[in-house]
Amino acid sequence: MDELSRFKETYFDESAELIGVAEAGLLRLSPGNVDMDEVNAIFRAVHSIKGGGGAFGFTDLVHFAHEFEAVMDGVRASRVAITTELVDVMIKANDLLARLLACARDASPAPTDQSEALIGQLRRAAGFEVTDAGPAAAPLQPAGAASQGAPEAGDDGRQTFQIRFVPKDDLLTSGNEPIFMLRALRHMGDAAINVDLNHLPPLSAIEPETIYLSWTVLLTTDEGGEGINDVFEFVSDDSVVEITEIKHATGSVDPDGAWGLFDDEPEAEAAPVPAAAAPTSAPLVPATTPAMAVAKAEPVREPPPRPTGPTGGGGGGGPSAVNLGGHTIRVDLDKIDRLVNMVGEMVITQAMIAEHVRDLPPGAFQELLEGLEQLAQHTRELRESVMSIRAQPVNSVFARMPRLARELAQETGKDVVLVMSGENTEVDKTVVENLVDPLTHMIRNSIDHGLETPNDREAAGKPRTGTVHLSAQHRSGRIVIEVSDDGRGINRPRVLQKAQEKGLIPAGASLSDEEIDNLIFLPGFSTADKVSNISGRGVGMDVVRRNITNLGGRITVYSVPGEGSRFVLSLPLTLAVLDGMVISVGEERFVLPLTNIVESLRPKPADLHGLVNQCDVIMARGEYVRLVYLNHLFGIPKAIGDATKGLVVLVETEDGGRLGLVVDEVLGQQQVVIKSLEANYRRLDGVAAATILGDGRVALILDVAGLQEMSRQSSSASIRQPAPDAVPLLEAV
Repeated sequence: MDELSRFKETYFDESAELIGVAEAGLLRLSPGNVDMDEVNAIFRAVHSIKGGGGAFGFTDLVHFAHEFEAVMDGVRASRVAITTELVDVMIKANDLLARLLACARDASPAPTDQSEALIGQLRRAAGFEVTDAGPAAAPLQPAGAASQGAPEAGDDGRQTFQIRFVPKDDLLTSGNEPIFMLRALRHMGDAAINVDLNHLPPLSAIEPETIYLSWTVLLTTDEGGEGINDVFEFVSDDSVVEITEIKHATGSVDPDGAWGLFDDEPEAEAAPVPAAAAPTSAPLVPATTPAMAVAKAEPVREPPPRPTGPTGGGGGGGPSAVNLGGHTIRVDLDKIDRLVNMVGEMVITQAMIAEHVRDLPPGAFQELLEGLEQLAQHTRELRESVMSIRAQPVNSVFARMPRLARELAQETGKDVVLVMSGENTEVDKTVVENLVDPLTHMIRNSIDHGLETPNDREAAGKPRTGTVHLSAQHRSGRIVIEVSDDGRGINRPRVLQKAQEKGLIPAGASLSDEEIDNLIFLPGFSTADKVSNISGRGVGMDVVRRNITNLGGRITVYSVPGEGSRFVLSLPLTLAVLDGMVISVGEERFVLPLTNIVESLRPKPADLHGLVNQCDVIMARGEYVRLVYLNHLFGIPKAIGDATKGLVVLVETEDGGRLGLVVDEVLGQQQVVIKSLEANYRRLDGVAAATILGDGRVALILDVAGLQEMSRQSSSASIRQPAPDAVPLLEAV
C-alpha cells in the first residue's frame, strides 16, 4: 500500500468516527434542547470530513458537505432556528454523507441526484433561498438577509490578498508539504510568491525534516478569503498564517514573481479579512487582527500541543494513523488478535511448567521456583494489558440505539424516550461486535410490543411518553445489559394461545409464568397480527437468544402485566483468558471463575439443613445458601457426596445471591485460556466453556448462573440420589 492509500484509509476511518459523532449530536438536538457545544461538535465533524475530502479531490462529497456545513454554521450563529423538520433533514444529510464517503472509498459513482435533492431540502428547512445553483453555487444566506461586512471586490469581481505563511520547523513530520499549498494558491489566481531565506542555516547544519523557509504571497483571486482558508486548513495548528486583503489596489500581479502592484494612493491600506468573507463556515485559519499579527510576528520553533481527538495528526493530508501527541496509535485488529493468541499460548505453557515442577522436593531448586513465580506474575500482567487493548466501551453499540428508537417512534406513532446508562462499561471487542443485532431486536420489541400508544397510556394513568431504559454494568465478573420498558408487559394468555396455534407447544399444556415468558424466544413465534417493517415474521427474539448463547451468555426475561418488561443479558467480559480456581469432583477437574468465588469451607453436620422436596441448604454467615452437588448434577462417580467430608465453595450469582457448590477438593488458582465448547462440541447446561490445564487435560469452565438454573429444576430426591445410568460429563465430551 502506497503512502497516499494509507492516508486515505486513515481519512475514511476517522470520517466514520466523525459521522457517528455528528449523528449522536443530531439525535440530541430538538427545538427545546439546543446545546451549542453539540452544535459546534457537529459542525466540526462535517467541516473535517469536507476538508479531508478536498485534500483527496472528492468533489461530490466536498460539495454536499459544504452545503451541510453551511446550515450548521447558520445554526451555531443563531441565524437558523432548530425545528423538528430541520433535525430530520440533517439526520438524512448525515446518512447521505456517510454514503458519499462509502462511494469515495469504493471509487463508485456518487448519487448526485439524491445529493441535489437533499440540498434543496436542507435549504428549505433552514429557511435559505432555494436556487438551481450547482456545485459552484454562491455561499448560502438566509432568505431576505443581506451580506454584511463582505470585502469589496474590484471591477472584475476579484480580490487581492497578502498571505504570510510561516510553517513550524517540524511541519513535515505531520505529513504536510508546503509546496502543495503554494501550488494550490497559484491555481486560485495570479500569485506572486516571495521566499524568506533569513533562517536558512549553512548546508552542513541542515536537517532534512526541518523547514527553515517562510513565504509571502500576493494573490489576486475570485475565490475569496474562504478559499484561501481551505488551503491552510490542516496546518493551522502548525503554522503562522496571516491573511490580509489589499484594498484600493489597481493593476495586476505578475505571475512570474514581480509584484506588479500600483496604488492609487501613496500607501495601500491592508485590512484583515473579516469573518463575513466566509459566511458558510468558520475558517480554521482565522483572519488576523493587527494585535494578532504582532503576537505571531516571529515563527515559533517549538511544536504546539496536538489534539488528541480522532482528527488529530494532520487531518486527511498527514499520517493521522498515529497521533503525533503520542497518546494513541492505530493498529490492525488482526495483529491484536495474534498477540492475544500468543498470550494464551504463553499462559498454557506457563501452567505446564508449573505442573511439572510441582512435585520437586521442598527447598530444592528454590531459584527456579522463584523465577517461575515471577514468570506467572509477568504473564498475568501481560494478559491484563493485552485484554485492556481489546476492551472497548459498549457506547459504540449504544450510540446506534437513539436513532433506532427515533425512527421506530415515528413509524408506530408512539411517544418514546430512550434512557441510557453505563455506556462507558468496557467489554471484549468480540462481545461488542456481536451486541448490535440482539440489542436492535430488543429495542424494536420493547417499542413495538411493549409500549402502548399515547392514548392507551393516558387511559391507564401513565404518562403519554413511554420510557425504554438501556443500561450496562459489570457484575460478578460479567457484563450485564438490561433493556426495560414501562409498557404493558407480556400478555401471557395471548402468548400461550399463539404458541399453541403455531404448534410450538401441545394444546392444553400447563406452563408456569416463567415458562410462558420464555416462549417468545422460540423460533417462528410472534404475537403480531400482521407483518410490518418492524415485526410479525417470527424472526427476532430467537435470534437474540442464539447470538447471546453463542457468546457464552444467557438472556432472562422478567415481566409484570401492566407495568412493563425487563430483558437481562449476561455476557462474559472476555472470550480469551481468565483467572480461575481449579476444583476436583471425583476424577474430573473443573474451573470456577475467580470473580464468582466468595470463600470455601468445610461445614459441620449442624450447619446442614434439608427442605422437603426442595434442596439442601447450609447456614453460612447468617444466611441460608442452597447446596449444589456437582457429582449428582453431572453424574460423576467416585466423588465425595457428603458436604461435611468434602468442601463447599460459596459462589456469588449474577442476581446477588449465593450458591454452595459441593466439591471434593480445591486444587489452586490458575490462569486459563478460554476455548469455546459450542464451536468444538455443543452447548452444555451449566458449562460456559472449556480450557486446557497444565497437564494437558481438558477441564470445563463452570457457569454459575447455569448451575443455579439446573439446581432449581432438580428435586431434592434427584439431587441426593445419583441416577443409576448417569454418564460422566467429560466422557460425553
